[in-house]
Amino acid sequence: MIVAAQAVRVVIALKPVDFRKGHDGLAALAEHELGLDPHSGVIVVFRCRRGDRLKLLVWDGSGLVLAYKRLEQGRFAWPAVREGVMRLSRAQFEALFEGLDWRRMRAQRVRRPAAAE
Repeated sequence: MIVAAQAVRVVIALKPVDFRKGHDGLAALAEHELGLDPHSGVIVVFRCRRGDRLKLLVWDGSGLVLAYKRLEQGRFAWPAVREGVMRLSRAQFEALFEGLDWRRMRAQRVRRPAAAE
């Protein structure tokens, strides 16, 4: 499993992409069509038309990493198809990558304890 650091941004490209694209094609798409810097460390999740595959593109500091996952049964839970991107929390990203319905994941903000102030 690909595990994102807590501070890493994760975004989903909301429109399906041509899965024949590789590192350079997806990086160009992220930069020119989505307005993202693919070399900033952001994890960009791309989806196929059928919904059973995803590709992750991330810069690790020394090169672009492209990960591909295909579910053997079922489909990933995707947001509605439209232009742009949508940000995911770490928990939502991990659920999506596992093939779970990430839309049920809700982040809870924890306030700093009064004793720590």
